[in-house]
Amino acid sequence: MNVASGTDGGVRQEQPVPAPILALSTMERPDYVDLFTLSGGVPGRSPEEWAKALFEDVAGRSGQFVWRVLLGLRLRAARGRVAGWEIADRGADWIRLEARSWFLTGHLVVRADDDHVSLATFLRYDRPLAGRVWPPLAKKHRSLARGLLRDGRDLLRSGRKG
Repeated sequence: MNVASGTDGGVRQEQPVPAPILALSTMERPDYVDLFTLSGGVPGRSPEEWAKALFEDVAGRSGQFVWRVLLGLRLRAARGRVAGWEIADRGADWIRLEARSWFLTGHLVVRADDDHVSLATFLRYDRPLAGRVWPPLAKKHRSLARGLLRDGRDLLRSGRKG
């Protein structure tokens, strides 16, 4: 049974993360997984449009600072990438982005339909340092995820293509 914890403005954190979402990441034995779902999607928007709105527009430079500086992720702007994250795989209603640093690996999964959008974060600690760096950042990450989804929805509703 999924338990919604901390519902806020149509965004809920789902615990445990449902098996269909877990299956969208190829990461074996992640050390950290979370899932946030927003009720009230934006009809006709693809998962890639959502990902671009969330990570390029809403997270923007602040997201880049966390990803590149604090987590050391190797991101680069190029075709087939969103906010520097590699588009590793996709389906009709989901997209998986991947990035690595010297001490951790991350997957972001965005799943979207006309009524909901979900954001799942998967991290694997590749070196012991990750287990010291991520936990303090995770609390902030969880508080920001809610606003990220709400702001992304507002942006896409305003006509942004993503």
